[in-house]
Amino acid sequence: MKLFTATILTTVLLTLMSVDSFAQQDRKVIQFSGIIVDAESEMGIPGVHLYAPKGGRGTTTNPYGYFSMAVLEGDSLIVSAVSFVKENFTVPVLVSDRDNLTVVISLKRDTTYLEELEVFAFPSEEMFKEAVLALQLPNQYDLNNMQRNVDQRMLNRMSGDLTMGSSGNYEYYMEQQANAYSLQYQPNSISLLNPFAWNRFIKSLKKRQQE
Repeated sequence: MKLFTATILTTVLLTLMSVDSFAQQDRKVIQFSGIIVDAESEMGIPGVHLYAPKGGRGTTTNPYGYFSMAVLEGDSLIVSAVSFVKENFTVPVLVSDRDNLTVVISLKRDTTYLEELEVFAFPSEEMFKEAVLALQLPNQYDLNNMQRNVDQRMLNRMSGDLTMGSSGNYEYYMEQQANAYSLQYQPNSISLLNPFAWNRFIKSLKKRQQE
């Protein structure tokens, strides 16, 4: 009984394969070509695979998204590419005597959105903030000096010490005029290296303090 059942199944399978073979022979072979584009940018997609599972035929698009292959009318093709949604395409039956078919196939992008992930190098956000605030830069010494030099209280105190009254301004102006007349025929010298200039400067400071 088992042998008889197996014989019947084998006969049925051979019959179906024969029918399918005859059906494929009855279908017309056509040259199937076209271009596969991105549905968003409408640019050709390179490296797209077109495969007919039943016939075992396939091809790949060129750098411009173009392809060309021989298929049978009614073939079901699988169109797939990395980062795009897979599509199925059925080759239509041509009603005329044409033996070629050109199409444009659009593929949609397969975008996967991941959940937001926060990565911290410290156990908590508070510890991270404390570490950032305690961070010492390589030029921290220079930054501290600059901060001290531009301190507003220090600048106000310096400007107060250098402020002269009306008599001090007049005396300083007349002294500068006298120096200009006395040195107009002499070569220029650096005042910072002139001991007489330092002496006059110190006297003027003492006089302003007494006022």
